Amino acid sequence: MPKTLVKPGAEIDGYTIGECVHAGGMATLWTVTHPGIDVPLLMKIPRVSEGEDPAAIVSFEMEMMILPRLAGPHVPACFGTGDFARQAYVVIERIAGTTLYKRLPDLPLPYEEARLLVAKIAAALADLHRQNVIHHDVKPSSIMFRETGEAVLIDYGLSHHDHLPDLLQEEFRLPYGTAPYMAPERLLGVRDDPRSDLFSLGVLLYFFTTGERPFGEGETLRAMRRRLWRDPQPPRALRADYPPWLQEVVLRCLEIEPVWRYPTAAQLAFDLAHPDQVKLTVRSKRIKRDPMRVAWRRRFNQGVMAPRAKSDVAAQIASSPIIAVALDTAEGAAELNEALRVTTERILATLPSARLACVNVLKLNRIAIDRTLDEQGSNKHIDRLVALRHWATPLKLDESRLTVHVLEAVDPAAALLEFAEVNQADHVIIGARQSSFRRTLLGSVSAKVAAEAACTVTVVRPPRMAVDAAEAGEGTG
Repeated sequence: MPKTLVKPGAEIDGYTIGECVHAGGMATLWTVTHPGIDVPLLMKIPRVSEGEDPAAIVSFEMEMMILPRLAGPHVPACFGTGDFARQAYVVIERIAGTTLYKRLPDLPLPYEEARLLVAKIAAALADLHRQNVIHHDVKPSSIMFRETGEAVLIDYGLSHHDHLPDLLQEEFRLPYGTAPYMAPERLLGVRDDPRSDLFSLGVLLYFFTTGERPFGEGETLRAMRRRLWRDPQPPRALRADYPPWLQEVVLRCLEIEPVWRYPTAAQLAFDLAHPDQVKLTVRSKRIKRDPMRVAWRRRFNQGVMAPRAKSDVAAQIASSPIIAVALDTAEGAAELNEALRVTTERILATLPSARLACVNVLKLNRIAIDRTLDEQGSNKHIDRLVALRHWATPLKLDESRLTVHVLEAVDPAAALLEFAEVNQADHVIIGARQSSFRRTLLGSVSAKVAAEAACTVTVVRPPRMAVDAAEAGEGTG
């Protein structure tokens, strides 16, 4: 490539170069303007001079391939790229604010603040993984937040795209990444498992809530290899007031074997959004690391962490969905709820890693004051939670895969749609009520959910209603 063309005032492919705002080890960032684009822009330029790390060029090639294929609020919008024959660059939107790295002097953060921050990052990772990309460099300096609140993942030079050649894998034997955040399997050359990002996010959550990194600052390959067999100190060993549910989440993310971590970022985000429903195991109670005999057995077990066959990111995510089933706990709904249970059981039978959220909406009055107790003096909210768990009992799900939720809302359909969106549900199962004058006049809840939900919706009718509809020449909607 010829000598760099980048300097203040220069023009490249219609972009006018402004000032250099960052000079990193692998690239520099410049402000640019373009007459056809009215948003703030940055141009990222790789370092390619004599003596520079060749990995910088390869990682920039990866970023040039991946960024234009990404979309949504959790990634920077890409406006253009330039090839190495003339001037390599990537032009992205300039996101206001700073990276999460600026928060390091504030550590440890309050538990609630850290929970909210990491929940947003998990949601961003879930969106990225759905686009077939594993970030592989999740750390504070790679995370920003939009003014609207969404987390934005930046820097895709070390990323893996499931539908593109992995140049880093092809050209280099050593793993590239930020040592304190690198997942154990990365040290064995595994780059196609999205759960590697969950390990890195677990490191960040541990760090932000304790003020210490779980594996220290070791940068040598030998120091990093210790995490193939040695677990970190449990957070409760560092902070006595550490919430058990939070330690459960952190240590699950930091499991050495990916299979013991959360199956998807969406399921991690779900637990962070509902800490009161996190299933506590022995992880939550630990105050010491594994005994040395366990660590040594793990170290010399040749079968542990063995390189595995190439996986499919999309298939792995699809096998671990979040399913929301909307239930009616009122009298007369037994037949419909049984039909919902049969349908739910059939779906779960093929998805052993799926999460099930049982949801009921406690409808509020628009004008009158709502009472929390029913005519018998029982708490409506608690009674419905109990009813939801009773409904789910025949499914025989592990408690870590089941949550129950009672929503209070004037508009049940809007409440269900919001729940599905906020919790990144992949599938909503809902019952269709029998015909009535009110349903004809206002439209049904199931019809609105089916029409407006961004995920798959299955509308279920009880057998008798389905027969009546068939005799009347109706569809099953």
